[in-house]
Amino acid sequence: MSIEAFSQYFGDIQDPRQSAKISYPLFDVLFLTVCATIAGAEGWEDIEDFGEAHFQWFQQKGLFTSGLPVHDTIARVISRLDPSQFQQCFINWMQAVTERSDGELIAIDGKVLRGSYNRESRQSTIHMVSAFATVNGVVMGQLKTNAKSNEITAIPELLNLLDIKGCLISIDAIACQTNIASTIIDKGGDYLLAVKGNQETLAKAVRQALSAKTAAQSAPEDVTVEQSHGRIEAREYHVLPAGELVHQFPDWKGLKSIGVTIGYRIDKSGKESLEYRYYISSAELEKERFANAVRGHWGIENSLHWVLDASMNEDTCQIYRGDAAENMACFRHIALNMLRAETSKKASIRRKQNIAAMNTTYLDKVLLAGFKAASKK
Repeated sequence: MSIEAFSQYFGDIQDPRQSAKISYPLFDVLFLTVCATIAGAEGWEDIEDFGEAHFQWFQQKGLFTSGLPVHDTIARVISRLDPSQFQQCFINWMQAVTERSDGELIAIDGKVLRGSYNRESRQSTIHMVSAFATVNGVVMGQLKTNAKSNEITAIPELLNLLDIKGCLISIDAIACQTNIASTIIDKGGDYLLAVKGNQETLAKAVRQALSAKTAAQSAPEDVTVEQSHGRIEAREYHVLPAGELVHQFPDWKGLKSIGVTIGYRIDKSGKESLEYRYYISSAELEKERFANAVRGHWGIENSLHWVLDASMNEDTCQIYRGDAAENMACFRHIALNMLRAETSKKASIRRKQNIAAMNTTYLDKVLLAGFKAASKK
């Protein structure tokens, strides 16, 4: 690397400081923060400590020629970055380095940053909406919303930033809105939307259309059974052409398919549960693709949200001043994408972070993997 490749996508971010008062170049602080986050840094002092431990390595790259900033300076710089500009740079990078296949699933879901509550102003925790490419396991983009209900307004904004042509976009029921469906179609993608009570008439019609499937006795080949963590889960998937619903609900642009998943669970205490989940889609889905898409969307919890909390301790991060929480969420997404792009080491994300913290040769590998695709374009 990678200094040149990093500069290509993140070098034009506007410095929020007065030019006469700049002691440490913005690019150097950004690069330090990315490297430290890859190596498992969770706060400002961690970032400073990482810089001190590898100061010679940074200087060999031509950075921090006037010395290393202290953690308070790093915090002030990162908290004042324009998050929308930073997010756009992130999205441009991911669109350059990620090759999307026709029909690829992109799951969109939200996550609360529980440690971002501002104790001084009593500002509520922030909520990030992320677009996640399920096959590659990488974040394609993210935006902040102030409350769970505001996902409805944030999702179209995020979609308009992304290149989703040819992709299947899966979203939970909160985003089952005609304007979101239209946005996806207008951008050249297809939608797979969960349907619940917030679209009561539509939900009732979908349930009625699939009632014969849900009432019929299950064939053994239609049921998948999994056993893990002391519980047994059986799942069944059915999908049909939308048929008359296309004419009954003309506001749902491009509607072609409806589907249902039936999930039965019994935990180690013997408690049983049965759940039906209904969906609409603008794609002409067959059962296998429908099942894979539903499972892929559920996987965002384990492949993204759980990893951010378990490996990067996002939920316990107490950074909240200014735009710092939102910007640090983006740094964690950058780090996670880069760590997953580096495949020479078969290890967990946490172990890769530990190795990168101790070994700058491996850190260079992670940085190179994160930007190598961009260097070919």
